[in-house]
This record gives sequence, structure tokens and C-alpha cells, in this order.
Amino acid sequence: MELRELGLVLRRGWWLILAGIVLGVGGGGAICFLMTPTYESTTQFFVATPNSTDSNNNSALQGGVFSQQRAQSYTRLLSGPDMTSRVIDRLGLPMSNEDLAENIEATADLQSVLIDVTVTDESATRAQAIAETIGLEFPDLVEELETAGRPELSAPVAVLVTGQPEVSDEWASPQVLLILLIGAGVGLVLGFGAAIARGQLDRSVKDPAEAGELGGAAVIGTIVRDASLSKRHVLAEDLRSATGESFRQLRNNLQFLSVDEPPKVIMISSSLPSEGKTTTAINLGLALARAGRKVVIVDADLRAPRVSSYLDLVEGAGVTSVLSGAAELEDVLQRYGDADGECAVLAAGPTPPNPSELLASGNMGAMLGTLRDAYDYVIVDSAPLLAAADSTGLATHADGVLLTVQFGRTRKDELRRAVDALQRVGGRVLGIVFNSVPPRSDLVKSFGYAYGYGATAGDKKSKKAKKHAKADTDRKADTAAPASEPSDRAPETADVG
Repeated sequence: MELRELGLVLRRGWWLILAGIVLGVGGGGAICFLMTPTYESTTQFFVATPNSTDSNNNSALQGGVFSQQRAQSYTRLLSGPDMTSRVIDRLGLPMSNEDLAENIEATADLQSVLIDVTVTDESATRAQAIAETIGLEFPDLVEELETAGRPELSAPVAVLVTGQPEVSDEWASPQVLLILLIGAGVGLVLGFGAAIARGQLDRSVKDPAEAGELGGAAVIGTIVRDASLSKRHVLAEDLRSATGESFRQLRNNLQFLSVDEPPKVIMISSSLPSEGKTTTAINLGLALARAGRKVVIVDADLRAPRVSSYLDLVEGAGVTSVLSGAAELEDVLQRYGDADGECAVLAAGPTPPNPSELLASGNMGAMLGTLRDAYDYVIVDSAPLLAAADSTGLATHADGVLLTVQFGRTRKDELRRAVDALQRVGGRVLGIVFNSVPPRSDLVKSFGYAYGYGATAGDKKSKKAKKHAKADTDRKADTAAPASEPSDRAPETADVG
């Protein structure tokens, strides 16, 4: 995985990293809560020999070395059964020699005659009492051992207490801050691992550079996700939103895609259904029409036509009616929109038994040629490339194909297979259109759609005022004019020329 891909994966999986840290800290907190606090008390012994204070240098050196050797040996005595039994008997502790030995830690440096003793216990007072008792009992134990229990002999070493134990106010364990930091570190590592694993397992397309590489063409449009668009499918002309601006940007990019030979017959398809191809075709066509272009939208998805239903137009006659000779082209064209952005629409018509053969036929090419001569742009909504073979035959009649890719849904292998299907018939991919991109994603920000768009508080108040004004106007109109009878007139058709 390259550094750039790793950055994208970690940015998309930030919540996994955060969740890992939170869980790690929570786990550390739970461990601290379940642990029984313990306290420490310390004391210190100094091991000396009579020769260590002699004025003779050699004797002093020998005495010092002897004391160091004895200090190393005494560390084991401090937690031995002879020592622990004395402490237990003197304090009347309710524990065994082994239990007390586990709570005593004695250390001595190799070049030192000092022995540091640390006693750990659940009670701070008892820890101090044990350490203090060790200070009282250990010198006697050493003397008995060194003289072999014969009081008339003098011990070659003397053990002196140099540090008196104290009662601790703070517990020594658990170390809450350290445990929480370790938990956060472990959670961070696990979060990173989960984010990377998720990125490796996620085969959907989320990167425009990767989409361009798989599709063999650049991303020329990024359509910002709009929840309401999935229901109405058509953006209002005056909708000042990031989604509306993204369709206008797509329109501009398409117009300058090839200056010498601009594409006129443009097929819009996708890898699989429900990736936004029909909604893209409709709104791209309307955006071109509102820019003063003469546009016709052709519904060539004969198996699952949607254009006429999305636009509330008549669905009975259309492409199949013209290709079968049941109707003339100019008779089945319908108009949609107003004077500022009107376009012609050719519905799919009745579902034929052989859609693939019909769309790949010479009659289909001739009909598209007629529309090419009459309009500036012919936007053709086709079937998904991997769902049926209809679109591959249709692609041979088009100047190029726009492939819609739904952000986070279209899989990489599906996009690659769709492009391969087009290339096998000589189809040309004009560009990739990213659909349903989250409004707050970095991809949207990089295209600049977030600048100046979205309803502000003032916009909302203005829209509310306009709504009330319109309601007042409608009420006045209702009282001034009688209601008209419903019209039985058929939808107005568009001329081919």
C-alpha cells in the first residue's frame, strides 16, 4: 500500500482509530477499577565490617569487598522463611511465609553495601509495620547466623538501619496514568490495524484517481449526495446547493471535453443498477438545456425504463415504437421544462422481446443520427453494462460513454469489467461521474462545491417569506377567478427539427 493510499485509508477509518483509543482507555480504566490498591513502605540497611573502618588501606579495601559480598547474600535472607516467620510471629499476621515473601523485595547494587527493602501490602499501615519489624529483626538474624548461635563470638559484619519506613498516603499500584496510557497505545495500534484491514477489505471505489485509472478516463463530475434527490430525481432550476452546482460543473466539463470534435450523442451507463445513471442523465440534460443548448433525453434502458416516470411524462410510446415502425419520431417526442430550460424527451416505449438486437440495429443508429442533426446534445440513458448486453451494442452508435460510479458502492472489479465490456466493442469512455459523494468529504472540498452553497438562516427566512407571499397570491387568485375544468388534452410533443 502506497503512502497516499495509506493516508486515505486512515482518514476514512478515523472513527475506528478513535474507537480503539476509547476502548483502550476504557479497558485500562476497568483494569484499574478491578485491581486492589496496594501501598509501599521502604527501609534501608548498611552492611559494615570492623575492617572497613580500619586506617589500613588494605584492610579497609578487604572489608569493603567483604561487605559488598555479604550485602548480595543478605538480599535473599530478607525474604526467606527465617525472616518472614519472625515478622509474622511478632506482628501476628494472618498470612503464610510464602505470602509475606511475595510482598518483600530486597535489592543491593554490586558495588554497594546498601540494601534497599520495599514492602508491599493492601494496607499502608501494615506495610509500614512490616518494614519496621524487618528493621528490628534482620540485624539480630544476621548476628545469629554469622556467630552460629554462639553469643560469646563477635560477628564479622554489622547491619545498621539507615532508613526508617513511613506510612504512605498514596497507593503504589495500580499506576492509573501508566495503565491508561498503555491502554490508549494498545487501542491506537488496534484502531490503526482495523482501519487498514477495513481499507484492504473494502473493494468499493472512493478515490477519483483510482476510478480514473480503472475507467481509463478522468473523473469529470462529482455529484454531491442529496437525500431528497433519490425521491424526486430532478433538481429545481433555482436550487442553490452543492448538488446543483456539481451538475453545472459536469455540464461545463462536458462541453469542453473535446473542443475539435465535441461529443453529441452521449450514452450514460453504469456497472450495475442503482448507481445513479438515470438521475445523472436527466439532470445533465436539464443543465445543458438551461445553458441554452438544444437537448433530447433518450430512455434506452428498455428493460427497466425510468426517465418518463421520473419526469411524469407519458410512457406508452417511445424508442421501441419508432424502431418497430409503429410511430414516427416526431410524434412520440415530448417536451419537459419551461422556456428557460426546455428539453425533448423520448421515452422507452413498450418492452420488446429482444432489447439487445433492437438497440444494436441499424435502425437505432439511424434514429440517433436524426436526433444528432436536430439537437446539440443527445443524452442516452442505457441499461447497466454488467446487468445486460443491451448497452454494449448501443455504445457503438454513441460518440462516447459517461460511466457513473456511486461513491462507496461501485466495486473496483465491477468498474473494470464494465470498461472491458465497452472496449471489446470499441466503445469510448468519455469520463467518470462520481455519484452520491458525502457533502463533507475531502473530495467535495477539493472540487470547491462547499464554497458559498447551502441554505443560511437568511435564505431560510427569505424562502419562508416567499412561500407565504405565494400562498397569499394563490388565495387571491382563487377568489378572483373561477376554477377551470380539467383538460383532456394529450401532452405537447416536440418537433425533431
